[in-house]
Amino acid sequence: MQRQTATFDIAEGQYEILKKEMLNWAQQFSIFLFLDSNSYADKYSRYECMLAIGAHEHIAFKTLDEIQQWHSEYKDWLFGHIAYDYKNQLEHKLSSRHEEQLGFDQFYFFHPEIVCTVNTEKTKLTIASLGITPLEVYKSFLFAMPDDGIELPKLQFTQRITKEPYLQTIDALRRHIEDGDCYEINFCNEGYCNDAEIEPLHVFNALNKISPAPFAAFYRNDESYMMCASPERYLRKEGSVVMSQPIKGTAKRGEDAVQDALLKQNLHNSIKDRAENVMIVDLVRNDLARSSETGAVQVDELFGIYTFPQVHQMISTVSSTMHAGVPYTDAIRYSFPMGSMTGAPKIKVMQLIDQYEHAARGLFSGTVGYITPDADFDFNVIIRSLFYNAESRYLSYQTGGAITFDSTPEQEWEEMRLKAWALERIFS
Repeated sequence: MQRQTATFDIAEGQYEILKKEMLNWAQQFSIFLFLDSNSYADKYSRYECMLAIGAHEHIAFKTLDEIQQWHSEYKDWLFGHIAYDYKNQLEHKLSSRHEEQLGFDQFYFFHPEIVCTVNTEKTKLTIASLGITPLEVYKSFLFAMPDDGIELPKLQFTQRITKEPYLQTIDALRRHIEDGDCYEINFCNEGYCNDAEIEPLHVFNALNKISPAPFAAFYRNDESYMMCASPERYLRKEGSVVMSQPIKGTAKRGEDAVQDALLKQNLHNSIKDRAENVMIVDLVRNDLARSSETGAVQVDELFGIYTFPQVHQMISTVSSTMHAGVPYTDAIRYSFPMGSMTGAPKIKVMQLIDQYEHAARGLFSGTVGYITPDADFDFNVIIRSLFYNAESRYLSYQTGGAITFDSTPEQEWEEMRLKAWALERIFS
């Protein structure tokens, strides 16, 4: 199983056109995953974008153990997803009472026929393929002209939990915190639309235009689609070093530069947001410690404030060195689902999430990403995303926030709706 690899120059100013051509060509395949960093390059970035197409010989994996076993022998690319409810396979105390409606498996990784990567400078396209040659793939891109100027349909979303019950639930969760059941819990609500007729690629392009994010993704798995504008990294591995960048703390953007700077400063100084963030940082430290060398976990950045088109976010960075000889999948096994989407203590809050939320999270709060031939990887946190089943025409998203004892129900509703507005607005 030897990939053919070739690298092609990207002429100055031609990257955006090439990206559209790549995505247009991918539409003919029943499975593909596109990952886009939207020029948010930092010291952890490997690529500007990646595109994995086709499941070679229909090879797919449904557990972490299957991935580890296959990859240790064949050492090639893997791409795929882990849905939130894979937690039930990792922890026997957990279950789910809601049925997933979008058609995504709990766990699915594929061995791609074609892997395309663009470097962070956006000057080189590398194609590694099985069967078809890289040159054939490259030429195919050039004939896949983008279909621009398509208007999205006007759609109205229904809230799974309306405002008054939502406020009552926040109070109920605060009582759990007061009683000592938990310290912080991430509570989410679904917005959905039945009988939605959309073209997923056009939706992704619209979402990626108004909300460009460093961990954006467009994913097709048969009739199930995800259009993702995530700003959050779940877990990255390079060599023996793993790192996570949890987000907790959100503020809206200002109407002018002065107001924007003030809101950013207020977020940085917010006692509530700092409390939320540091609790998740501690949880991530504990999760990473389970697969790491003793004393190797460290906090590289605490309470960093980062600005995105719709919001400001408080982001921290935690890293560690894995135990020598342990499977690299242990870093995932002992940290999934990510603490920023659960709360603490983890098992208890996941039980409360299942009790109080009214819909299955599915791919939301899960992750998509890739594993390299060298067993390095990078995975996002699936938030700020739209999910669509082309067969049932069901379109949905989920948004929410971290609840602490200091949370105000009305403010939590407003934060949830702020995040939802960024998704709904492309259909308004």
